[in-house]
Amino acid sequence: MTSPIMSKIDHQPQTLRDIVQERMREAIISGQFAPGERLVERPLCDQLGVSRTVVRETIRYLEAEGLVEILPGKGPIVAQLTWADARQIYDIRQMLETAAATACAQNITPQLAEQLKAALLELQEAVGAGVPTPMLRATTEFYRIIFDGAGHNVAWEIAQRLNGRISRLRAVTLSTAERQKPGPAHMQDICEAIVSGDAKAARTAIDRHLSDAKETAERLLNEK
Repeated sequence: MTSPIMSKIDHQPQTLRDIVQERMREAIISGQFAPGERLVERPLCDQLGVSRTVVRETIRYLEAEGLVEILPGKGPIVAQLTWADARQIYDIRQMLETAAATACAQNITPQLAEQLKAALLELQEAVGAGVPTPMLRATTEFYRIIFDGAGHNVAWEIAQRLNGRISRLRAVTLSTAERQKPGPAHMQDICEAIVSGDAKAARTAIDRHLSDAKETAERLLNEK
């Protein structure tokens, strides 16, 4: 007997837990919850209109992402963002993103080029609006297209596990006036290099972007 053929589910519906995770993640990344701030269950339940079970599951999930710490005798707090951790994240990004940008440039097609340019335009519009959450989402989508175009799906899975902490760093560095060059301008350089099929230029653009962001993060985090 052959197995019945079932149609593929294109878009899985979000569960309540998914929605709560997304909202709490965004609140931490955007700075609504400050580093070191306690995450008290009852107020969170009241604010979100959900049970303690959902809040506890969400806190455990965000702990696995590195956004929350559980301290003995104190409970969950928003994880501190330290330069020691940030430096490691930038080193990992350097390896993953330079390889992805290089391969994406080598694999460039007209369709992929249009996708990347559209993602860049969305990013620029989000930055222009000055709203952090759409800006961070647009940045993540820009990189997703690069990793997808490179065929680096496993590397993207690794990057996604760090995405919460990467987004916190982006919120600190992407639009600050203290950078040598604005983050969106770096993204445009990356896009242009990849779209032109110049793998060496794509690698250089990523290196410059991350070096600038890393120096900015070091300065800002060490000032705290």
